[in-house]
Amino acid sequence: MHINKTFSEHLQQTGIPSGSQDKVSVPDSGPEMADPQVAVAPVVTSKLSAKAPEFYPSGYNQNFNQNFADSSYEDRYDSYLTLAEYVQDFLNHLTEQPGCFETEIEQFAETLNGWVTADEALQELVELIYQQATSVPNFSYIGARLCNYLSHHLTISPQTGNFRQLLLQRCQTEYENRDEATKGDEATRKQFHAFVLFLAELYLNLEIKGTKGQVTRADILQEGLRELLNALFSNPVDSNLICAVKLLKLTGSVLEDAWKEKGKNDMEELIQRIENVVLDANCSRDVKHMLLKLVELRSSNWGRVHGTSPHTEATPENDPNYFMNEPTFYTSDGVPFTAADPDYQEKYQELLEREDLFPDYEENGTDLSGSGEPYFDDIDDEMDPEIEEAYEKFCLESEHKRKQ
Repeated sequence: MHINKTFSEHLQQTGIPSGSQDKVSVPDSGPEMADPQVAVAPVVTSKLSAKAPEFYPSGYNQNFNQNFADSSYEDRYDSYLTLAEYVQDFLNHLTEQPGCFETEIEQFAETLNGWVTADEALQELVELIYQQATSVPNFSYIGARLCNYLSHHLTISPQTGNFRQLLLQRCQTEYENRDEATKGDEATRKQFHAFVLFLAELYLNLEIKGTKGQVTRADILQEGLRELLNALFSNPVDSNLICAVKLLKLTGSVLEDAWKEKGKNDMEELIQRIENVVLDANCSRDVKHMLLKLVELRSSNWGRVHGTSPHTEATPENDPNYFMNEPTFYTSDGVPFTAADPDYQEKYQELLEREDLFPDYEENGTDLSGSGEPYFDDIDDEMDPEIEEAYEKFCLESEHKRKQ
């Protein structure tokens, strides 16, 4: 695959930052309180004060929210010396409080539009976000969402490329080094794997608007992920294979759907390659187990159930999810069966008919609740689901032994 040319063509087509505390002394007891026969304890001096400033955890920027609440761009700039400080502070803020994305992203983009007015500034912005997304654990998802938002809301679009173009160019630099990276030392591979997972999040979250206004994913990233998987499986050490499993668990269903729409069988080829790795590769037993579980996940359509009916129209015949909220029972051998099982009603009825297996506490004069009512009547409606399931399993096993 000529990924360089494809990336270039795609880019052309899409255009696409503590105060001191008062000392308070506790006075000695007065002379009338002193006992000359007893040694006087040392005077205790406290450094605590009700007038002390508020405490903030290490790394917390107490001025950050105030800066964003101020509608004056000039005042905000006074709090930061450089664009890098401002952007890095916001990225750290999102890392610590990702839930603030929805409420603060619009104002962040507006501020950038007033600040990022040169090619160099846009390049710097892209690099800062890329580094955060590939070096800070768990930031790849929120980083991808941030990239998608900025790709649609940053107004600067210089000849060197708009935000999305520069972002994809930055990703291409890492992509081209994939074969060397998968063969590198542990630190090199770790950095490469972070890039792979960030690219996967970009594929899922980066929206491209077509000529007719339709929103699609970036096909170039789809092809790029396919080649990255090839590189990972070509060097089947544990860390590379774990990265491949994470990538496919994250994007497998979307990739397979996209390939099927194009009449391609890429996922079948990948699954075959995984099975070969399990048979031939010198990887750990745990990693082989992960690969087999991935194959099992894919065989169940990535855990999805298609063709469900609206709730009001659902029946056991037309909705495969119809029984999903019904309780699960187990045979004495540990085999689960649910309401979808043909024998469910019969077995469930047997459970109901076996109530005489348990003593009636009220009849025996045993009132554990102290309320004059049977104990189990009090807790029946509040039974924990796990306890209830264990209880039902016990009942089935008891019945099985009784019939033997």
